[in-house]
Amino acid sequence: MPRAVADVEQEKKRAAEEAALLVEDGMRVGLGTGSTVAYLLPALAQRNLDVRCVATSVHTEEVAKELGLRVEKFEELDRLDIAIDGADQVAPDCWLIKGGGAAHTREKIVASAAERFVVIVSSNKTVDELAPPVPVELLTFGLPSILARLGPTDLRDAPPSPDGGVIADHHADLSDPAAAAARLSAAAGVVEHGLFPPELVAEVLVAEGDEIRRMHPASAADAGG
Repeated sequence: MPRAVADVEQEKKRAAEEAALLVEDGMRVGLGTGSTVAYLLPALAQRNLDVRCVATSVHTEEVAKELGLRVEKFEELDRLDIAIDGADQVAPDCWLIKGGGAAHTREKIVASAAERFVVIVSSNKTVDELAPPVPVELLTFGLPSILARLGPTDLRDAPPSPDGGVIADHHADLSDPAAAAARLSAAAGVVEHGLFPPELVAEVLVAEGDEIRRMHPASAADAGG
């Protein structure tokens, strides 16, 4: 359905442009990865602000630099004012699944370092409840053993992560996202998983047509749909 695809792309652009307006001169900005962030980068560059950026992927870094944004190594910064990124799924309580682009480890580090983590999505990314799979990054050391202990997990036909990890998709029971996240975090060999808790999220900007709906973890009324 070409028109539906066009509508989704327009919503991504609308959410990204709204998020770009949240960035102020002098900020330290975390830049996410993915198709919605692809619209954020030019929108941010067009504002001609003096900002210092950290990128969560090589691709984001390359595009940002081409657009004239100043991208620095994260080792040179200990905190960020704001991080902006997309998501694969957003539940009403603002639990997220991320990692479709295999950058969830760096994305979670950047989100955790930001005073404000803003998520930008098109309306088709909101769900009544999270559904598997959950992206995971795994160590190569002892990989068969890690997979045997994790349970149903499919290795992706994808390059290693920027940090050398193996990317896979885990078919977790997500009826209790917090429990699933805790189990994955405790599993030896799991570098990071794509379940992002509401505690990380300051705000979700959901583009619905030409309108922006704001979801906040602290308010189920705002987050509901």
